[in-house]
Amino acid sequence: MEKRLFTSECVTCGHPDKVADAISDAILDACLAQDPASRVACETMVTTNFCLICGEITTKAVVDYPAVARQVIRTIGYTDPNAGFDADSVEILCKIHTQSADIAMGTNDAVGGAGDQGMMFGGACTHTPELMPLPAALARALSNRLTDCIASNDLLRPDGKTQVSVEFDEAGKVKGVDTVVVSVMHSADFEIGELRRYIRDGVIAPVLQQYGFDIADVAHIHINPTGNFVIGGPDGDTGLTGRKIIVDTYGGYFSHGGGAFSGKDPTKVDRSGAYMARYMAKNLVAAGLAEQVQVQIAYAIGVAEPVSVRVDSYGTGKVSDEEMTALLRKTCDLTPAGIIRKLDLRRPIYGKTAMEGHFGVEDRPWEQTDLAEQLKKLAQI
Repeated sequence: MEKRLFTSECVTCGHPDKVADAISDAILDACLAQDPASRVACETMVTTNFCLICGEITTKAVVDYPAVARQVIRTIGYTDPNAGFDADSVEILCKIHTQSADIAMGTNDAVGGAGDQGMMFGGACTHTPELMPLPAALARALSNRLTDCIASNDLLRPDGKTQVSVEFDEAGKVKGVDTVVVSVMHSADFEIGELRRYIRDGVIAPVLQQYGFDIADVAHIHINPTGNFVIGGPDGDTGLTGRKIIVDTYGGYFSHGGGAFSGKDPTKVDRSGAYMARYMAKNLVAAGLAEQVQVQIAYAIGVAEPVSVRVDSYGTGKVSDEEMTALLRKTCDLTPAGIIRKLDLRRPIYGKTAMEGHFGVEDRPWEQTDLAEQLKKLAQI
């Protein structure tokens, strides 16, 4: 019988798309640090020895955008002057203008409307202590562990990718980890056999153990399966802000509305709405109302209240999906202004999300479960 597998992937902060995300979010943070009312929609592209920063920024902050970008690139680890992408020598071009007056008209504080139309999703389940889907949680943990190893091992380079396939039974319960894939950029001096042993023992084994699995039980492990990965980062592939939206959310296990997060201030519901949807889904699961939940919210540009809210508990709910939806409507202010106030989003907290992940990290404000007891009490379970 064919195995029931689900696969999620992740990338390190040195992946070209993540370099672009990190620069965009660092610029957002720099603006918010000086002016919490900043309106930012910053897009970045990186390629061989070149970085383009563009978008719409309306702020009282005085920010040296190229300097911010160079510091991000330096922090990630692209500091080799002989490589094709280096913090000191990369050419940086900025094309920034202010936010459209037509958009600003519907999102100013007096109106408080959403910065765009669209739908956002949030999800939570009981696979892991952080209430994330196991494939996504493992891929993220492997990626973050890989980043730590890159920082401490001179033979590794910042670019890397991870992927995990988890086996489920017919009831949707986790059976085990079937396949792990790790690819990491490295020095030409790192012999492939030695690199594979290093990644197996120093990255894969401890992360699996952290989640209660033994590496010996994993059917398939692939480490740098093509062999050499010496040319990488923006020198090997062009990176763009917002091109890793599935990595940024739930690894495909739950839906994604389509909007990227990085470089966007919290008036953009693509970001703040998705964070609030995660908060609501996580609190429903933490309250014991369901084992697995997906929350969808949707907005019209310039309109404060969402046009729809929907809970899907995949048949695991102790109360109906309609009742859970009503509970969220009763307990949560879902206007953009209400979300910003609840999660305290007008502050420089976004750079780490691009580097370390948006969900499943306990110090993120949308990861708190302070609503769970109230939901449980109202549901009378």
